[in-house]
Amino acid sequence: MLSLGRSAQAKMLLAKTLRQWAHLRYNFCLARAARRLSNKYSQIYCYGPLLHTVQMAKLFPDSKTFVDMKLKASPEKTMELFEAFMASTNNTPTNDQIRKFVDDNFGAKGTELEVWTPTDWVEHPAFLDLVNDPDLKQWGVDLNNIWKELGRKMKDDVHKNPEYYSIIPVPNPVIIPGGRFIEFYYWDSYWIIRGLLYSEMRDTARGMIENFMSIVQRIGFIPNGGRVYYWGRSQPPLLAGMVKSYVDFTKDDRFAINALDVLEHEFEYFINNHSVQAKGYNLAVYRDSSKGPRPESYSEDIETAATFNTDEDKENHYSELKSAAESGMDFSSRWYINEEGTNVGNLSVTKTRSIVPVDLNSILYWNAKIIAEFHAKAGNVDKMTEYETKAQKIKEAIQAVLWNEEAGCWLDYDLINEKPRDYFVTSNLAPLWVKAYNISDTDKISASVLNYIEKNKLDTFPGGIPNTLYQTGEQWDFPNVWAPLQYIIIEGLDNLGTPDAKQLSKRWGHRWVKSNFAAYRDSRAMFEKYDAEKFGGHGGGGEYGVQKGFGWTNGVIIEWLAKYGHEISLSNTGAAGPSSRFLSLLGVTAVALIGAFAGHLIW
Repeated sequence: MLSLGRSAQAKMLLAKTLRQWAHLRYNFCLARAARRLSNKYSQIYCYGPLLHTVQMAKLFPDSKTFVDMKLKASPEKTMELFEAFMASTNNTPTNDQIRKFVDDNFGAKGTELEVWTPTDWVEHPAFLDLVNDPDLKQWGVDLNNIWKELGRKMKDDVHKNPEYYSIIPVPNPVIIPGGRFIEFYYWDSYWIIRGLLYSEMRDTARGMIENFMSIVQRIGFIPNGGRVYYWGRSQPPLLAGMVKSYVDFTKDDRFAINALDVLEHEFEYFINNHSVQAKGYNLAVYRDSSKGPRPESYSEDIETAATFNTDEDKENHYSELKSAAESGMDFSSRWYINEEGTNVGNLSVTKTRSIVPVDLNSILYWNAKIIAEFHAKAGNVDKMTEYETKAQKIKEAIQAVLWNEEAGCWLDYDLINEKPRDYFVTSNLAPLWVKAYNISDTDKISASVLNYIEKNKLDTFPGGIPNTLYQTGEQWDFPNVWAPLQYIIIEGLDNLGTPDAKQLSKRWGHRWVKSNFAAYRDSRAMFEKYDAEKFGGHGGGGEYGVQKGFGWTNGVIIEWLAKYGHEISLSNTGAAGPSSRFLSLLGVTAVALIGAFAGHLIW
């Protein structure tokens, strides 16, 4: 018996050692994997003289256009041609010459994808039967139809000749956000996938999740979006949440268990590559690992860096901008730290890497809880305990560093000045969404948060809760309102569970549905962002124009039509005015309009 006991202990020790070695080897390979993602394309799409020459010529209204264009020859051949081109022009080509070089050597943007009608699309998903108001029901039909307009599939040539494209190849079709975003994006896809699940498109949802898992397996983490030029940054890590959503809908526990290795790897990537110390606790920050300006906004970044005198300061500025892009909130006064330690300023005082964000740490807590839950499904008691412990440590750090008793809410933390950032941003309420707080303190937290909401007058805006209360002209500042953050706040208040919090959650959820409907009624479009000051108004500002489509907005509305549709009526909508009844009157004609105006809606 003693011999057997020692044998069992030895096996357990060996297994633990192998797991530790696997994680060490995995983390050692992360940087190499990221480099491998960009190596073939780096001199074209990520950095270097060709990218600099073309982007600084400002050939296109949108800098993203060039880096989404296909090569006509191999990267190596293209670089040879570029070097000869520069020599022939004494390294001072005119804009017309640069344009000709691009025309000769690059194809149109977006040629790697073709329109794809999801094979699992359902004409009348069950959520429509939960909607009583006829206009809202027809709107739900239209939103369900838009999935077909946003469906894309990679052409075979992408898999055969991936080095000719900036797209990251994936095996399954995708739903894109819309507008200028003609590829898949990481955190957008969480709400898109939830919308697909409510639309009963489980195969499409699963395929998108499997795409992301394949990317983690190939390069170690999920980039910001589906392009090689995003190789140095990720986005809020919501893959675990996507898997949980799929499993909650399908009860497919085997899918959850099979995903565990990938989910653990992504979690450990964030912990090992984004961790900082604050007040003696380990927490995470958004942090980019690449060099140079953002390829997709190259000239813009060069211009904002012009105020810095040294190459080192400029490089730090580029990293701050890309780290803000990793957060998904690009750009916002949320990331400003000026010399006085306040958020007043412009992009030149962006200090993303020095701000401990409430949302990222809340999501990492949730990741650990989900991984523990999936290990429990697999019967892996030791691993379940390990990740429950990790979740507990993150929650303790959130409570110790980010909860602010005086404000009555969680606040981002300034590592430079070692103080909380007492400015409203929607992500301050992210712990409510994932329950990253002590449940025994629910009543106290509810009272504090509701007081915080009242103090900041967040219930006074007809178009929804603005992302911040500071108007800078950046798109993630006042007055813009974003569907994913409305979702996080409103679902968070609902999760809090107290009567007052649930009542406010429902009222705000109803308001968001009605306001989005008013915008759709007037424009026949869904938008990327909206205007807090206008019921039914779309947002603006930032680096690009208004985007229509729009994946995550559609997903949130479909989920809330399912949730609230039995009790929302447009007959007395207040600020919305009397219902036009246009949708129910047009019926099939309205659906046909979606197809007829598909190009307008998406491009």
